Amino acid sequence: MSAPPNTGRRVLAAALAGILAGCAAAPAYRTPEVEVPAHFSTSAGGSGAWDVAAPADTAPRGEWWRLFHDPALDQLEQQLVLSNQNLKQAAAQWQQARALENVARAGFYPTVGADVGATRARTSANVEGRSLAGQTVNDFSTGLVASWEPDLFGRVASATDAAHADAQASAADLEGVRLAMTSELAFDYFGLRAVDAEISLLDASVRAYGESLQMVESQRRLGAVDDAAVAQAQTQLEGARSQAEELGIQRRRYVHAIATLTGKPAPGFELAPEAVAPTPALTSTPTLQQMPAVPPGLPSQLLQRRPDVAAAERRVASANARIGQARAAFFPSLVLSAAAGLESSTFAPWLGAPSLFWALGPQLVGTLFDGGQRKAQLAGANAAYDAEVASYRQTVLAAFQDVEDELSALQGLAQEAQSEQRATEAAERSLALTSNRYRAGTASYLDVTTTQTLALDHERTLAQVQGRRMQASVLLLKAIGGGWQGLPDVAPLPAAAAIARETPG
Repeated sequence: MSAPPNTGRRVLAAALAGILAGCAAAPAYRTPEVEVPAHFSTSAGGSGAWDVAAPADTAPRGEWWRLFHDPALDQLEQQLVLSNQNLKQAAAQWQQARALENVARAGFYPTVGADVGATRARTSANVEGRSLAGQTVNDFSTGLVASWEPDLFGRVASATDAAHADAQASAADLEGVRLAMTSELAFDYFGLRAVDAEISLLDASVRAYGESLQMVESQRRLGAVDDAAVAQAQTQLEGARSQAEELGIQRRRYVHAIATLTGKPAPGFELAPEAVAPTPALTSTPTLQQMPAVPPGLPSQLLQRRPDVAAAERRVASANARIGQARAAFFPSLVLSAAAGLESSTFAPWLGAPSLFWALGPQLVGTLFDGGQRKAQLAGANAAYDAEVASYRQTVLAAFQDVEDELSALQGLAQEAQSEQRATEAAERSLALTSNRYRAGTASYLDVTTTQTLALDHERTLAQVQGRRMQASVLLLKAIGGGWQGLPDVAPLPAAAAIARETPG
C-alpha cells in the first residue's frame, strides 16, 4: 500500500526544518581548556595533577573569617555583610540580570492584547465608491489580539541561554564582591592590630625613655654626665613620640577604611585598641591573634570555588549562546497571529452575535539583503566568544598566581618571623647587659641609647612581620575562594609551617 501523496512532502519539510534549525543552533558548549601546572613550586613535597578548573562557586565556604577566632572581627564582618554598599549594588545588579533572563524567556510564549474603543467619524462626500460617503457614523469595538513566533531556529532559546548564563555570572560577581569586601575588611583589621602592637611598644618605650631622661638629668646635676648625654636622652624620647604620632595617623586611616566597609560614616566611628598580651619569649613584644592552621594538602578544586573563575566561565557560555542568536538571524521568522472581537456602529447590538469578527493567519518574514549586517553581527559574536575564552583562561592563570604568591609569602614570613624573634631576643639581652654596664660606670649613655633603639627597632619589626603573616593568611583564604572548609580528612599543619601542598582532587 503506497503512502498518501502529501506524506512525503511533510516528511521532507520536517527534515528541512530540522536541518535549518541545526544550522541556526548555538555551537555545542564546552568549558575551555586551560594549561595548569603540576604543582605549586612552594608545595611541601609531592606533585599530583591539577584538574581543569571548572566553576564550583556554589560549594559551601561558610564564614571563613571565623578561622581566626577573633570575636571583634566576626562582629565587623557581620556588619559588613548587612550594610556594605558595594554588596547592595552587586545584589541589585544580580536581580537586574535575573529580570533580563525572565524577559528573554518570555519570548517562548504568545503575546495577547485587548482593546476597547469608541469612535465617531465622518467620511468625505467627494470620495467616490464609498457607501458611507458624506455620512457620520459611530464605531464601537472590543477584541483580543494574539501573536506568537515559534522558535524554529533557536533564536529565543539562544537568547534565553545567554541571559541565564549572564544571571549566573552576575550571581558569581555578587559572591566575588562579598569575598573581596570581607577580605579587605580582615586585611585592614589585622593591619590595624599590627599598628596597635607597634603603638603599644612605642608607648612603653616613651615611658622608659622618660624615666631615662629624668635619671640622666639627675646625674648631670651631680656632675656624673655632661649635657651631651641629656641631649641624647631627649632626642631618643622625642623621636619615639614622633613615631607614635605617625602610627596614630596610620591607625586612623585603617579605622576610617573599616568604617566605610561596614557602611558607617568615618566621622565618629571608633575601634578601641586591642589589649595585646606579651609573648612568653619577649615580655615587651605584643603578639597578634593565632594564625589559622593551613592544611598540608589544598586540592585544586578549591580554586574552582573562586567567584571570578565561575563568573568568567559563565560569560564564555553566554558568548557561546550569543553565537546561536546571531546565526538565527539568517533565517526567516514565522509569526502566527489571531484577532477576534465585536464591532458595531450602534451601541445597542454591540454585544450581539452578528457583531462578531475574527481573523487568523500566519506570516513568514525574512531579510533578503541587509548590506552584510547579519554577517558582521555573527563575526562579532564569534570574536566576543574568543575574547571571553581568553579572559577565562587569564582568570584561571591569575588564580594560580594568587595562591602561589600567598603560599610563598606565608613560607617566607614564617622564616622571617623566626629569624626576627631570635634577633629581638638578642637585642633584648644586649640592652640588659649594656644597661648593667652603664650603671656600673663601664659604658657611656650613648651605648645605652644605641642598644635601646636597636631593641625597639627589632621589636617593631617583629610586630610588623606578625601583622603581615595574618594579612597573608587573609589573602590566601581569598585566593582559594574563601576557606578550606569541607576537607575534614585533611590534617592541619602547625601555624609556623604554613605551607600548603597541592594534591589531586
